[in-house]
Amino acid sequence: NREPLKKKLIELIGEDLSQRPYVLVTGHRRENFGGGFGEICTALSTLAEKHPDYLFIYPVHLNPKVQKPVYDTLGKFDNIKLIPPQPYSEFVSLINNSRIVLTDSGGVQEEAPSLGKPVLVMRDTTERPEGVEAGTVKLVGANADNIISSVNELIEDKTAYDKMAQAKNPYGDGKAATRIAEAVLNFLDQ
Repeated sequence: NREPLKKKLIELIGEDLSQRPYVLVTGHRRENFGGGFGEICTALSTLAEKHPDYLFIYPVHLNPKVQKPVYDTLGKFDNIKLIPPQPYSEFVSLINNSRIVLTDSGGVQEEAPSLGKPVLVMRDTTERPEGVEAGTVKLVGANADNIISSVNELIEDKTAYDKMAQAKNPYGDGKAATRIAEAVLNFLDQ
């Protein structure tokens, strides 16, 4: 049940984007600079080799401490697509059409569960523990072995995937705007 992808994304990444499952990756946190990004890149290269039928889409942060290890390690893989950071609507389209989100971002931990996407967080802690408690988010750290085993499990085990994808979203049901509009209209009618 994939929605149409933005034409700009298909032009940037290629027709494969609309035909193959993919893992969306984001990484930019200082705590992962150095060894953490080394672990993340090791994990992604291993996963790309193990799952050639999957794409790994990575909008790479502009910080040189992120770009250098990412491009040096991952730039040679056909199924890893390193792209520039995307405007919000394109990024949400990427989340919505992905199978799995692998991130160290805080905001993505809220957005992806709203779209039914399992989120693996490449950090040891999160300021959004309700996602972990609800089962929509799993902490894997910036540890290659943990990242690899967790992504493999979600790709290879439908039950594990469904458990995360169908967990109750702790951030609401996506209908707040409608409720607010109705409340404002009711207030104005009084």
